[in-house]
Amino acid sequence: MVDTQTQYQKIKSEINLAIQEVLDSSAYINGKIVQEFAVNLARYLDVKHVIPCANGTDALQIAMMALDLQPGDEVITPSFTYIATTEVIALLKLTPVFVEVDPQTFCIDPAAIRKAITSKTKAIVPVHLYGHASQMEDIMNIAREFNLHVIEDNAQAIGCDYYFRKGINKKAGTIGTIGTISFYPSKNLGAFGDGGALCTNDDELAKKIKMIANHGQSKRYYHDIVGCNSRLDSIQAAILNEKLKHLDEYIETRRKAADFYDQAFINCSKIKTPFRASWCKHVFHQYTIILENVNSPNSYRDELHEFLAEKKIPSMIYYPVPAHRQKMFSRFNSSSQNMPVTDWLTKRVISLPIHTELDEEQQDYITGKVLEFVNR
Repeated sequence: MVDTQTQYQKIKSEINLAIQEVLDSSAYINGKIVQEFAVNLARYLDVKHVIPCANGTDALQIAMMALDLQPGDEVITPSFTYIATTEVIALLKLTPVFVEVDPQTFCIDPAAIRKAITSKTKAIVPVHLYGHASQMEDIMNIAREFNLHVIEDNAQAIGCDYYFRKGINKKAGTIGTIGTISFYPSKNLGAFGDGGALCTNDDELAKKIKMIANHGQSKRYYHDIVGCNSRLDSIQAAILNEKLKHLDEYIETRRKAADFYDQAFINCSKIKTPFRASWCKHVFHQYTIILENVNSPNSYRDELHEFLAEKKIPSMIYYPVPAHRQKMFSRFNSSSQNMPVTDWLTKRVISLPIHTELDEEQQDYITGKVLEFVNR
């Protein structure tokens, strides 16, 4: 699904030099390069503060801790997402409130958010899924109306441009109260291990986030609040600092690959290609198609997955079981919720390979085999 090895080979000398500089400095934790990367990423995102941490899941947890969410507080989130988004809500003894997504963008539906708000609602967690941004302008209007925090789960859409109706542009993850990022190796900006970050334009909130991520201390051995141990190590920061220079290039390469897929499937009635809303510019962390006009879509999708595997083509099903149907949330009786859009999507979506090293010959083969299966 992602060719990280070939990507590394293209910038091998830059990466190796950056790693060697960390080894020579022996500053492996919170070294100078960590802060340098944070500054460079903040500049790229045009946000005041970037606080690196150990991974994207920690970023979500730290964000909720920084906002002083208390046990029993309700947090609205899509069910159609990776489990990390919802897992941290339960971990902190908050109450996840699962809502529907837009069937075209796969992102949280603002109308569903509005319907789910109660007196206990304290935050909204929109997920910019597969590289496409949620409708943040509408979501922020709702948040202001009901005095709610917004935590953007931007694990999959770093670099995505969001366009407001009045002509203002911002990067996904910099619009809400806090944005969270994952640098898992397969991400558009991926480390060579785990990594994450939070971003915010709120000075006081940034101070608190930094404290929480470092054992709740304002200075060494003085712990003002309960925190955790979540730090981006210097080697990962050095790698990310080099790869950040290429991020826009990586995104454009992914868009080019997505355009190739679009054209290949344009006349196939069984394949619905990814939607691109007017409010953002998709960065294609995943290229996810919907299988339409087929009998028994779930089994049909699984058969395509197996067929592609036989042809040595990787594909992935993100996500076969939505959060509200996961056993871990059984105490919330969430499986009884009526979520037809989410259930419809989980039976029909499948993601094809998309990455910076994908060439037209490979895509010719992939699309040919997909069409061979759906047209037989």
